[in-house]
Amino acid sequence: MNRHNVIQRIEESGLIAVVRASDAEQALRIAEACRLGGAAAIEITFTVPGAAAVIERLAGAYTRGEILIGAGTVLDPATARIAILAGAQYVVSPMLNPQVVETCHRYGIASMPGAMTVREIVECMECGADAVKVFPGEVLGPAFIKAVRGPLPEAMLVPTGGVSLDNVGAWIAAGCMAVGVGGNLTAGARTGEYDAVTAMTRRFVEAIAAARA
Repeated sequence: MNRHNVIQRIEESGLIAVVRASDAEQALRIAEACRLGGAAAIEITFTVPGAAAVIERLAGAYTRGEILIGAGTVLDPATARIAILAGAQYVVSPMLNPQVVETCHRYGIASMPGAMTVREIVECMECGADAVKVFPGEVLGPAFIKAVRGPLPEAMLVPTGGVSLDNVGAWIAAGCMAVGVGGNLTAGARTGEYDAVTAMTRRFVEAIAAARA
């Protein structure tokens, strides 16, 4: 699957499940719970201990394209290459590092750098970013997306941070191609309630579909 197909599938799904965990085993269990709930894309952040190994295990487990495996919190090209060689199909960063975008595209992998201003969004697009992570979402809000989409209707925007069941419809209605959801999706894992993570994922998938309808 090439990087354009990856972005298309993320857009069709509308949801990236962002996984932050205290250890690798917890990250794997969260990822599986999100898959069962209908998430099409999982982002394993490099704040997870042994993140590269987690990505490698997931990539090896889901070889038929059941789910897209991505790497998050990628700050430099060295980490991007580690993630890609482990099997990441897309790479997400909290800010723009042009060398990360270059590394991703060298390997045919989708790159999603972060931005929080119009200028930063344009810079990401000029660097060839496949999509732009709008971060931190809780600071900017859906109104920011709607405003940006006026002069930049071609911008592929994915807010992360502050996306909840209460406001996900507003984010989608504002023009986001997808949303990244972390703690509001995976909170049940903190107490070992992985069924709750699956249920919450399903609710997010349904809410996104309803907003698009």
